[in-house]
Amino acid sequence: MSGEVVNIPAETVPVSHDVDVVVIGGGPAGVASAISAASNGARTLLIEQRGFLGGMGTVSLVPAFCPFTDKVKLITRGIGLELMERMKQACNPAYRQAHADAVDWVPIDPETLKRVCDEAVLEQGVELLYHTFVYDVLLSDDRRRIEGIVVVNKSGRSVVRCRYAIDATGDADIAAKAGAPFQKGGEQGELQPGSMCYLLANVDRSRFNRYLAESGDNSQLAQTVERAIADGALPEGRKLVSGLAWVNDYLVGVNFGHVFGIDGTRAEDLTRGAIEGRRLVERQAQFFRAYVPGFEQAHVVATGEQVGIRETRRIQGDYVLTAEDFMQARSFADDIARNSYYIDIHLANSKGKMTFTHLKPGESHGVPYRILLPAGIDNLWVPGRAASSDRAAQGSLRVMPNCLAMGQAAGTAAALALQDGGGSRGIAVDALQRTLVQQGAWLGEAEALQ
Repeated sequence: MSGEVVNIPAETVPVSHDVDVVVIGGGPAGVASAISAASNGARTLLIEQRGFLGGMGTVSLVPAFCPFTDKVKLITRGIGLELMERMKQACNPAYRQAHADAVDWVPIDPETLKRVCDEAVLEQGVELLYHTFVYDVLLSDDRRRIEGIVVVNKSGRSVVRCRYAIDATGDADIAAKAGAPFQKGGEQGELQPGSMCYLLANVDRSRFNRYLAESGDNSQLAQTVERAIADGALPEGRKLVSGLAWVNDYLVGVNFGHVFGIDGTRAEDLTRGAIEGRRLVERQAQFFRAYVPGFEQAHVVATGEQVGIRETRRIQGDYVLTAEDFMQARSFADDIARNSYYIDIHLANSKGKMTFTHLKPGESHGVPYRILLPAGIDNLWVPGRAASSDRAAQGSLRVMPNCLAMGQAAGTAAALALQDGGGSRGIAVDALQRTLVQQGAWLGEAEALQ
């Protein structure tokens, strides 16, 4: 960037929408927010920069849903579970048979998920606006409330008036524009790397399974990766193909490898991530064809529209969820969800190490309502990976089932706030919890008994 600036003339823009709740971002947190806000009586507009919903599972082809259980029981229920089950039922018979009872690591069929999300939000009366970016926010005189947002799309620039807003961008874009405080990355500003996920067709699952069975301990593929790195066929870095999700016996989603130094809040970095990511995918595809039985004729049919992003901003909320909260499996009086996904922090460079910290099977911690509330703003919620947490806790909280659960809570809270005309901090949390439980969420055994 040159540092040169220009003055843009003032412009009178039309009001294109006037709604109760505007949700920005159509990933899991945004979809669940919009469904829950609308189903609880709020006139809701969902804005998404692309032409479809689904977030990382459709935009970036993340190949599978993370677990919905604590390895003993379902803990993510409600809208999130319903959407996953709808996707399963909309897939072909072979897929439905293979994954009928699965709730952990369920493969994502991205085109089916796009269609299911469309239908799920439209059924509740949500208004959709695709291919649209948020350019700015309009704040009240005291700068504590968002009164509208300025959007830009092919129709031009316009204003969406709103009573409440939900920032489901994943990057806290709206909160940051509104002046809410946030943190980003580690102590040195380091960020977890991105991953360019992709779909491989023309593969032979049965042949691949026979190859895995040869080792008897599921280490065969990891050993093959290490051999390819030693041969120079793969770059240094991630030595584990953490995601092979079989959509069917000839189509598999792949999450493998890293693109380092990507800040998902910078267009320049996303551009570099896209270019480097596609180069890495081609190198990986060559590796699979040369080294892995069953992949000899593998063909790349799609790469993510955007490199997958694990970490950018984290808001400073009314409470900061910590790694200690995770490790102690703490519950809170204002819990709106439960989480048991392990702390999963990916190496910031090719020489680093990945960090994994697990809870015991059957254990989970509470997700308090306060982490959705950005400091200084009274009518904004931030569900999803940008919720208020320390970096370690974010490494657990960021996955899709948690985003779906936080989104359901945010949308429900917005609808409750609308009913009494108050702000995000003025709602009765016990009423929010009762509504969530009535609408399928699970907040723990004690809450379930009430």
